[in-house]
Amino acid sequence: MTLQATSCNFGAISSLLRPPKISRHRFVIRAEVEPSEKSVEIMRKFSEQYARRSGTYFCMDKGVTSVVIKGLAEHKDSLGAPLCPCRHYDDKAAEASQGFWNCPCVPMRERKECHCMLFLTPDNDFAGQDQTITLEEIKETTANM
Repeated sequence: MTLQATSCNFGAISSLLRPPKISRHRFVIRAEVEPSEKSVEIMRKFSEQYARRSGTYFCMDKGVTSVVIKGLAEHKDSLGAPLCPCRHYDDKAAEASQGFWNCPCVPMRERKECHCMLFLTPDNDFAGQDQTITLEEIKETTANM
């Protein structure tokens, strides 16, 4: 029996065992799609009407109301339905066609529970006293987003 010496390159092995280098840079990716002004106006009017009809109020922070209305308008433009913008969906188009999470969603219609805080009952700590919001307020509060 003969033994044969082999060389081993430990440098190559150790490079495989080191954790990968992690970049220290952070990147933020934002969608460049803005909803049409027409859709924002349609969703604004819908929101006001539904708040009055349901006896609910907008959040005391108009920024919350503005972002949600703008998100609904964006989904109306891209999906053809005002899908709740405050939830994660694996397939937005399928969810929009099903209708469960289209505004006003089933939990809102059945129990007055709005996950987005767009429609708040008077006893909610975050409920404001308004059932109206102007297009200008929406534009101003979402201008830097």
